[in-house]
Amino acid sequence: MSLHDRSALRNAFGSFITGVTVVTARTDAGIPVGFTANSFTSVSLDPPLLLVCPSKSLSSYDTFASCSHFAVNVLEARQKNISEIFAGDHEERFAKVAHDTNALDLPLITDALAQFSCAAEQRVEAGDHLVLIGRVKAYAHADGTGLGYAGGQYFNLNDDPISA
Repeated sequence: MSLHDRSALRNAFGSFITGVTVVTARTDAGIPVGFTANSFTSVSLDPPLLLVCPSKSLSSYDTFASCSHFAVNVLEARQKNISEIFAGDHEERFAKVAHDTNALDLPLITDALAQFSCAAEQRVEAGDHLVLIGRVKAYAHADGTGLGYAGGQYFNLNDDPISA
């Protein structure tokens, strides 16, 4: 395959099974922002670090490129609609999704399977994305099944691909 065929390369990357997250922060003016990401990875337990990779094409890119804190919300299998809201070009995303605010004033998605509140530790520009490494300052975890994504479809470990 040609490296110049972006569609084929995207499909090849998409064959990797990932979880689905919503990454959130606040603008300098205090407005909550967020985006759906499957580019989430634990990096280290000591110190506790994780990474996400916001695209430079995001409308909220400047916020994530300069924020002091951000949160990662690991979506539960029944939260496909939340993933779609934060993946699309929707206005008033937070008005459509139940959320809370934590002690760091970060928006957290209600009933997410896991939530990580992070201080921005390091940023590395990498092509059309930014690798944003965060130091976990607080986290919460609930029992349940995570929302998965591969090959352009949502799924969970208990069911066939999720269509609704």
